[in-house]
Amino acid sequence: MSLHELEPLIQALSPSEKAQILQWISRDLGDAFPAIERNPDVLGGEACIVRTRIPVWLLVQLRRLGSAEADLLRAYPTLRAEDLANAWAYARLHPSEIEQNIIDNETAE
Repeated sequence: MSLHELEPLIQALSPSEKAQILQWISRDLGDAFPAIERNPDVLGGEACIVRTRIPVWLLVQLRRLGSAEADLLRAYPTLRAEDLANAWAYARLHPSEIEQNIIDNETAE
């Protein structure tokens, strides 16, 4: 079946049925975050924005401390708005990892 054939079927679904499909797709994709990478040779394998050495946990912590997205984009010129959106999505799906990274880096200082 093609996407073109699926479109009318999906449109006929209720909002809760569409939400269920999104959950299935998200579960099927697993850790598919093309804009986030984990490389053991970069920051010990912490989740970072691709093309950079900027860890997701740092962006999350800065946001918690009151930095707006515009502030982050100015402070890190290599970041794009879509990088931040990917970082927030990653953090939502991996909260315990992000929390542990924050704790580890606070105690290391």
